[in-house]
Amino acid sequence: MSIQRQRPPRKNPLQRTTAPLPPPARRSRAAQGLTRAAAQGQFALHTCQNCQTVSYPARDACPKCLSENLVVAAVQSGGTILSVTTIQISGEPYFRRLAPARQALIVLDCGPTIVAEVRPDCVSGMRVHASLHLDKAGQPVIYARPENGDANSDADPHWRELVADPLHRRCLITDGRNPVTLPLAKSLLAAGAAKVVIGVSERWKPFAVAAKLEALGAVELVDLDLADDQSVSALASDYGAKTDILLHTALHLRPGSLMSGAELLKARDAMEVSYFGALRLAHHFGPVMRSRGADRDNSAAAWVNLLSIFAHLSWPGFAAYSATQAASLSFSQALRAEMRGSGVRVLDVFTGPMEIDWLEHLPPPKVQPSAVANEIVAALKGGEEERWVGDVAKDFRERFAANPKEIERDLWQQ
Repeated sequence: MSIQRQRPPRKNPLQRTTAPLPPPARRSRAAQGLTRAAAQGQFALHTCQNCQTVSYPARDACPKCLSENLVVAAVQSGGTILSVTTIQISGEPYFRRLAPARQALIVLDCGPTIVAEVRPDCVSGMRVHASLHLDKAGQPVIYARPENGDANSDADPHWRELVADPLHRRCLITDGRNPVTLPLAKSLLAAGAAKVVIGVSERWKPFAVAAKLEALGAVELVDLDLADDQSVSALASDYGAKTDILLHTALHLRPGSLMSGAELLKARDAMEVSYFGALRLAHHFGPVMRSRGADRDNSAAAWVNLLSIFAHLSWPGFAAYSATQAASLSFSQALRAEMRGSGVRVLDVFTGPMEIDWLEHLPPPKVQPSAVANEIVAALKGGEEERWVGDVAKDFRERFAANPKEIERDLWQQ
């Protein structure tokens, strides 16, 4: 059964923009354990470390052995529907806009019986695949789709509330000179984006991939200097209300020692483009995107920040760059809090060293810009808040969580 969403009609400018309404946001502390898994696109439930019982809903103790040694761990996502209920009327204003809603009791292969939102074509006895997502209040919910057959859920408004699929959306990439830009524009268009606008600073300078970008078709190159407030303001006046997904990809990577006299200038330039550039974008694009977060098929959907793993830990030899990345991560967390409830998702994509000219002296493994682009689009389709790209980034995440001092010392040897 194909339920591919058709391209939505243009919005009538005389109609009122729908005001955002957040879904219920209260969760127990135990239930917040699922939030990290949902943010990273994993399906995980509370698992007892003593008897291996998987439990749902979230509890403070194992329902079988009463142990408090519970962890959120990845589990099998397959299951069978016991029953399906259609909810026509809800007491929550948020769900009234989405009526009717389909919910089901599902027996998971890993043990527990869960309550989940399901696709409209799901029926009793059907095998389904469950997944964890974050709703517009930033809280974890479970959605289930048929295990066999068409995996597309674009026609279900409840599914669209949980993701930021680029399909039919207008995207803005802020740094046309970033090596990621060309493959990212291709990936967005391949995912069905209606248009990709790409900001380029000082367009009079040689720009190797300009012709390739323009040859893609639904791509427009525009002037954008992230270090200039007037430039950002001018672009926002033309495209602020037309931007559904903003991808902040500013890259200013320069090596240097903290003790170098030129490091202050490098740090200032990097901050102007990456961190202060993000603040300028938030000032001029943020309010209108937040106001459009609930505008149905014409809504703003996501803000993407392309960051380095060294936002978490300084990289010797690239001190100014690491400090800029740390500041940008702090900005992203603050932006997510201010966008909460609007429907606009804030996605952080962390990469290890990329295969670019500035890092040609580093040995592999390095991540290809095309891989970063594909992962960004995949994270948008999954409604994630966090995506780590490449083997180096994933290894860094695990080691940093286990012992940040160990990885700090390891970086000293590079």
